[in-house]
Amino acid sequence: MNTLQLADYLVFLVYFFIVAGYGYSVYIRKKTKSISASHDYFLAEGSLTWWAIGTSLIASNISSEQFIAMSGNGFKMGLAIATYEWMAALTLIIVAVFFIPVYLKNKIYTMPQFLSERYNGNVAMIMAVFWLLLYVIVNLTSILYLGALAINGISGIEINLCMYGLAFFAIIIALGGMKVIGYTDVVQVVFLIFGGLVTTYLALDKVAELNGQSGMVQGFNYMLDQSGDHFHMIFKKDNANFPSLPGLTVLFGGMWIVNLNYWGCNQYITQRALGADLKTARSGILFAAFLKLLMPVIVVLPGIAAYVIYTKGGLQTEMLGPDGIINPDRSYPVLLNLLPVGLKGLSFAALTAAVVASLAGKVNSISTIFTLDIFKKKINVDASEKKMVQVGKITVVAAMLLAVVIAPFLGIDKKGGFEFIQEYTGFVSPGIFAMFIMGFFWKKTSSNAAMFATVGGFVLSVILKFLPGFMNLEFLYSTGFATLVEQEDKTRLYEIPFLDRMGIVFGVCVLLMILISLYDAKKGVKVKGLEVDTAMFKVSNGFAAGALIICGVLVALYSVFW
Repeated sequence: MNTLQLADYLVFLVYFFIVAGYGYSVYIRKKTKSISASHDYFLAEGSLTWWAIGTSLIASNISSEQFIAMSGNGFKMGLAIATYEWMAALTLIIVAVFFIPVYLKNKIYTMPQFLSERYNGNVAMIMAVFWLLLYVIVNLTSILYLGALAINGISGIEINLCMYGLAFFAIIIALGGMKVIGYTDVVQVVFLIFGGLVTTYLALDKVAELNGQSGMVQGFNYMLDQSGDHFHMIFKKDNANFPSLPGLTVLFGGMWIVNLNYWGCNQYITQRALGADLKTARSGILFAAFLKLLMPVIVVLPGIAAYVIYTKGGLQTEMLGPDGIINPDRSYPVLLNLLPVGLKGLSFAALTAAVVASLAGKVNSISTIFTLDIFKKKINVDASEKKMVQVGKITVVAAMLLAVVIAPFLGIDKKGGFEFIQEYTGFVSPGIFAMFIMGFFWKKTSSNAAMFATVGGFVLSVILKFLPGFMNLEFLYSTGFATLVEQEDKTRLYEIPFLDRMGIVFGVCVLLMILISLYDAKKGVKVKGLEVDTAMFKVSNGFAAGALIICGVLVALYSVFW
């Protein structure tokens, strides 16, 4: 039965009052005369410690798209989906070494500000509007919808009420500003990790029972024995899931664009570190990288456990969607319903913590971009610090209300919620990343080249998405850049896997940006630069040691589960 018992509600209430009480105490304790300053509200400038930055990065990143959608991919394709998490750990090290120093040295507080100072105001304004639309229509709504769907599956509470409750909780936290978000995220991550590990342990124990045993290790070994195909990190071309994770692309291709763009060029993420000094920011990011290594244990293994239980005759009706077809995204909520009373409440709190923390972080970034890059620059250039904070708070409420309205109409396709988010974000990621990386490290990059990457990258992504429906891609298929996909009507068509598509678009954008910039240079077009020197990229011995440990763990994981 999909209901919570009294003990579960008590556990959840303990979580709620701990987070709310701690958030309020942080707000009061950190409140100073500068509380009306925009940098204080949006960035918590100078007040977040390394551990607060690291946990806030994870809390903002891990949400319903991981707990529900990535777990669903664990059910469908296995451990290979963990490449998003494990490659992110390596990506965070790169961001800490090469990206954050550039932002901090040039006093960059928002991503549109970077584009304005490196290129021009037109590029910055186009991207500010675009980011707002992307964050609200795709990210905020999908987090809210998938989170509400999961809570509905666990508690039986009507899905719209779930959305209202999540939105309200997130607004309360977000209105306190980045200080409250940053420090309450520490508590959220404790619940997230502890509750998630409890769920994983009990899920593996359920698997062990299928073999007449008990314990997490026995359950894991039984999963390896019964579903060895779910423990390969690199798919061959004949694998049905190859279009989602096309072979070595996950190590040497489009996966890098996904991660570097997300972790290095994303207001939602980098905002946590932009108000700190370099040492604190780097330490926090390294801490987040260590936590990322743990995430597949929490979000992917339960999905594989649900798959094994399903193949052995369990969960036959629970895994079916309203249309009577098996829905992998139901795997995590279904597992939670197998947990004992009390522990189910703890896991429920962990899931809620992940969703609320991610919603609060996302809506704060929406508020930051709108207030600092649109309101202050185009609507009221003389706005006071207090006025900007007020506008920021109004934006928080407005964005969340808009998400609540849009979310019920969200069309999550049959690939699953996680791939839905990755693919549709991937229409713009290659062009954005090309614009940032060229702006960082090639001084000749012109604003015209950046404008091409902004618009041209998106157009090219759309063309490559729909091109297979209009022409035969036999040549691309023979070279490995296209796959054959069977449709519902049993017809087959060629498709370029979206990770490969991102790699192609990124390469074209970089090449044409170089050509456009060289042409502008010949015409005498002036370009704006940033302060960048190699000394900025030096790291401490402690950071280097931590980075080497992470790299060693990743090499071991990919060697074992190749």
